[in-house]
Amino acid sequence: MVTIKTKIKKTAAKKTEEKVSKYYEATGRRKTAIARVRLYADQKKTLVVNNKDYMQYFGTEELQTAANAPLRKVKLMEVFSATVKVLGGGPRAQAEAMRHGIARALVKYDPELRLRLKKSGYLKRDPREKERKKPGLKGARRAPQWSKR
Repeated sequence: MVTIKTKIKKTAAKKTEEKVSKYYEATGRRKTAIARVRLYADQKKTLVVNNKDYMQYFGTEELQTAANAPLRKVKLMEVFSATVKVLGGGPRAQAEAMRHGIARALVKYDPELRLRLKKSGYLKRDPREKERKKPGLKGARRAPQWSKR
């Protein structure tokens, strides 16, 4: 009985060791979307967004290319796999938040990539957000139609 317990403990320790692998983590943001990105160098070469393949998650080709643009720019698409948790915003904002997060994680992996990613604009957090509605106006800036009489 004692040997069985030690074997169980050893296998549990091995499983935790297998699960723990080195990754580079970063957060990307755009409008109200937030993407938590983890880049792994030692796994299958896939991009997983909210437990789905990124091709499934982002339906259009335009969003797919926006999401993986930093990896293609530095030619590391075959080197890394990424898991991304995205919440908030719409599909476009989520894709751009993912792009921002991947670019930041790549800079943590290799600081020399910073210049190339910065020139492409992938490290800049796009600060544009929806402006709030003001009292007395129909929208953020649209005033009611003026009538002379």
